[in-house]
Amino acid sequence: MTRPGAKLRPALAEAVGTFALVFAGCGAIMVSERFPGSVAPGAVAVVFGLVVAAMIYAVGHISGAHFNPAVTLGFAVVGRFPKKDVALYWAAQFLGALAAIGALDLLLPKGAGFGARVSAVPALAALGWEAVLTFFLMFVIIAVATDTRAHGPVAGIAIGATVCLDAFFGGPVTGASMNPARSLAPALFQGQGAVVWVYFVGPAVGAVAAAFTYEGLR
Repeated sequence: MTRPGAKLRPALAEAVGTFALVFAGCGAIMVSERFPGSVAPGAVAVVFGLVVAAMIYAVGHISGAHFNPAVTLGFAVVGRFPKKDVALYWAAQFLGALAAIGALDLLLPKGAGFGARVSAVPALAALGWEAVLTFFLMFVIIAVATDTRAHGPVAGIAIGATVCLDAFFGGPVTGASMNPARSLAPALFQGQGAVVWVYFVGPAVGAVAAAFTYEGLR
């Protein structure tokens, strides 16, 4: 018999982890915009990588530390996550991201930007970039999180480093979101919903492709 709250605890952990990811990562972007010169060049990529690593160690044993609807989808399509729980995780992730942007809006001086991703290339090229970047991320995640031959204790470092690496070379092109929840929340606050589909489809395609690829290699 499932204990009361057994499913809600992992979902709450996902909400907290996604909140932290968006609050720290988008917060760094917003602080940089509102206080020019306060954030060193390249620091945003490092912030995203560090907060992901920290939250993996904090709640990975509770929820699996997805913090990303595309990652949840990737796990689910290859049977590494219960399909019946996907909607609950997605809800938690999107709500966590929205709460983070809402908190930043309240706590920082008013400004035009909320950390929404802006692509420097056409939509289809951006979709391809997001798919490839997310492929790298999901490939590392499914390897270190589900394969007993991988060195589990370094999972947070490996995944955080991949986020940071993707952001360093993909950031100037598409913003290197790799995460629909991280993309939707600031886009809504910033009024840029017209392009957000790229940041849903690209990461979904990349995560699913990576999950099937690693399962084939396993």
